[in-house]
Order: sequence, then C-alpha cells, then structure tokens
Amino acid sequence: MADQSYLFAGVAGYVGRPDAEGDVGVYRRALANGDWQHVLPELETFSVHVHAGDPSVVLAGTEDGVWRSTDHGATFERASFPDAGRQIWSFLVDRRDDSRIYAGASPIAIYRSDDRGASWRKLPDVGVAEHCKVIFDARVMRMVQHPTRLDEIYAALEVNGVIRTTDGGETWDDCSAHLIELSEQEHLKSKIVSDTFAEGMLDVHAITICPAKPDDIILALRMGLFRSADQGKTWQDMEMSRFSPTTYGRDVKVSPQESKTLYSALSVAAASEDGGVYRSIDAGESWSRFDNVQVHGTIMSIALHPQDAGQVYIGARYKGEIFGTADGGASWSEMPLPGQVKDIYSLSCG
Repeated sequence: MADQSYLFAGVAGYVGRPDAEGDVGVYRRALANGDWQHVLPELETFSVHVHAGDPSVVLAGTEDGVWRSTDHGATFERASFPDAGRQIWSFLVDRRDDSRIYAGASPIAIYRSDDRGASWRKLPDVGVAEHCKVIFDARVMRMVQHPTRLDEIYAALEVNGVIRTTDGGETWDDCSAHLIELSEQEHLKSKIVSDTFAEGMLDVHAITICPAKPDDIILALRMGLFRSADQGKTWQDMEMSRFSPTTYGRDVKVSPQESKTLYSALSVAAASEDGGVYRSIDAGESWSRFDNVQVHGTIMSIALHPQDAGQVYIGARYKGEIFGTADGGASWSEMPLPGQVKDIYSLSCG
C-alpha cells in the first residue's frame, strides 16, 4: 500500500535578510509522490504538529494562536484560542491522554487543550525571571514529558534557559542556574543581541528525553548539546565538537521506534549556510554524520516518521530547502518548497 502520510513545513519571517521577499504559512506534500500545496497561506507559522494518534488532526502554531485541521492538513481553521495575536512555537501531546495537548507561546506562556486542539485555555503564568533581554520576546521552543513521571514536563526557552513542572503545568521551576554558571567558561560565552555573555547558554531551541535513559534531559542550544541527569539542577556539555565541525544546536529528537536513537541538527549559527544532521544509536554517547546533502541555510528542523524509522526529513532555513530519506539515510531526495518563501522553521510528518 502506498504511504498515505504527509510532510508539513511551517514558514515564517526572515533572519539576516531584511530585504528578501517570500510566502509564509503551512505547506503540505503527500509522501507518496506528492507535490507541495500551500494549505495555510498568509499566517507566519512557527510550528507544525501531526497528531500521532490521529493523523487527520494537524496543528499549526502561528502568529495568531493555534490553527487546526481535521482533514490531514488539507484545510485549516482557527481553533477556539483565548488570545489574539499570540505566537505559538511548540506543541506537546500528553502520553497518558492524547486528547490533552500543550502549546508553548511567545511571550512565554503555556496553553492546554483537552479536546485534541479544538479549544484551549491558558495555564497559570510560568513566573520565571527574565535572565536575558534580547530583541524579541522569549519563546517556548519545545516541551518534553518524562517517560514515567507524567506530570513532569520540561520546556526549552529561547532565550531564557529551561523550566520544569511536576504538576502538569500548573507551576514551574527554573532550571537555568547552572547553564548561567557554565557561561562563565570562556568557550561558552556568547553575546550577540543582549548585554550578557550568558546569552548563548540561555538560547535553547529544543529538548528531548531518550527512553533508554529516562532521567537524561538533552538540550540543543547555541553552544551545542547539553544534558542533565538530575532534573535540571546541573548540566553537562556533550562536547559535540568531537563529532561535528559545526555545533550550533537547533533541533534534537528521539526516534519514535528506537529507544536509543537520537537525531540532532548542528549548524554554524542562526543565520548560516552550512550544517548537518548527526545520529546517535547509543543514547547520545557517540554521534556520526547521518545526512549526505549540502544545505545552504541553518538546519532548523528534523521530522521523523511516526511508524517508519527509515523516513527522516530535514528543513534548512533559506531557499525552502527540504531533503528526505526513505531508506535510513542511504539515499536522499531534494524536495524544495515552490516559489519564493521566507524561512523554514518547522517540519512534521504523519
């Protein structure tokens, strides 16, 4: 039977190219010999999520809250979302009840749906101090749920570190103190758009937990990949320079099928023209280059097929560049978005 699943790309504004022009929104492509369709035009889209339990439901995190599809992404409507003009950057589906979904926003806020994204309510204010003032509002870039302690959720913040809840999002604790302490080391200092050299260590883009090591929280941030084995009290540099010439961490994801397999997107910087995807098959102890393509923009997102471990897709920031493999990395196909588009931020498939 032909693969009936789809690949989605979320496209939003530019970084580093103020005079460039192009389209934004959500694009959809059937994985079985499909063409790209512009299914949600006009709204900048920072995150796309295909619901693994019901792939007819596709959520788009846009510049105006959550938009939702119930027909595999063919059409979208604005969900019943309480706040207008709120950017949504991430989604997390609860392991124990896949009708419950969390959404992460900018400025920092967490929303929850109990009906697979049809309606939403804002959870209590996160209440975490601002560690770094930059030129944009901090964002909840990614969330991950502990595999067994299901009320324990971690959130990656750009640019404000990491937070943790142990009560399903009602209250949050700051897990950033040791990240800030690490930034005192010369090679971990980075200041671009703020007044603190802790900026780079607080510039967190993705977070995941490998089921084979359920108490290891892994971060992808500007200065590389870091992990914690003590619920975010301390963090260890995974020293990705041992494996990759580029170490700017934009994405890290665990395989849905293989409990020890991780994929990470490592590039030069937020605005760059090079990067690669690296894979670990031993829960992050060692890594090797996975892709064999040349991108011309920072790799922003990795999409892993929820049923087929051989399918992996990557999206680079510029020129609508998307590449995919259906055979576990042995061969790759180029599938660029059509026409002039702004920056790719998110990929999802299912």
